[in-house]
Amino acid sequence: MKRNPIKKVLILVSILAIPGFLFFYLLPHFAKNRYKSLPIFGKKIVATTFHSVKGKKIPDTIYHVVPDFKLINQHNDTVSWKSFENKIVVLNLFYAGARNQQANQYIKQLSDSYEQKPLVKFVSLSVDPADIDRLKNIAADFKAREGKWDFLAGDTAQTYPLIRQGLLLDVVSDEGKEKSSFIFSHKIVLIDNLHRIRGIYDADNAEANARLEDEIKVLIAEYLRNVKDGR
Repeated sequence: MKRNPIKKVLILVSILAIPGFLFFYLLPHFAKNRYKSLPIFGKKIVATTFHSVKGKKIPDTIYHVVPDFKLINQHNDTVSWKSFENKIVVLNLFYAGARNQQANQYIKQLSDSYEQKPLVKFVSLSVDPADIDRLKNIAADFKAREGKWDFLAGDTAQTYPLIRQGLLLDVVSDEGKEKSSFIFSHKIVLIDNLHRIRGIYDADNAEANARLEDEIKVLIAEYLRNVKDGR
């Protein structure tokens, strides 16, 4: 029994049309949404203002941001958020006298891998105010690239509130008789261009490091998408 030629044509057209439909309609949709937005850390306040989404009024949210600061870097320059305008910042804590410099060693690898990507900057913030005179040598030891990786230090009256209330990390100074020591969070903080914390990672954990590397890319994609959309 011979098949109807019209049916054959319809079947062939369907077979050819389905991949085209998937490519032109479904794949762009999935590509646009394949990255899940990163969380925003810290307290959130519902504002009295609103924005509209598809005609529906949605209350605005005020998110926690890392406050501005004025600290000295390895080039003896004063550094503030103005120095990182429209940049994604990866930040860790350290001090020169610590035996474990694993976080700085990891930041060294990361900063080298992002050498040609000006959108991402790296900051290592000392918890020891005495490090302000050592920053140049510390940066030289790690071969920190100028304009890519800043080592910062300052008086504890400024750095400790910044660390505790701004970066949501812990730091304790132990003023011993022979030598001061410091207990602090061995964390790496991912901060977006609006100075919001989007990730906190254990510096000594390989799985956390891998997640950080993935989420830097997610944050880059979010930033570029917002720029494209005019946000």
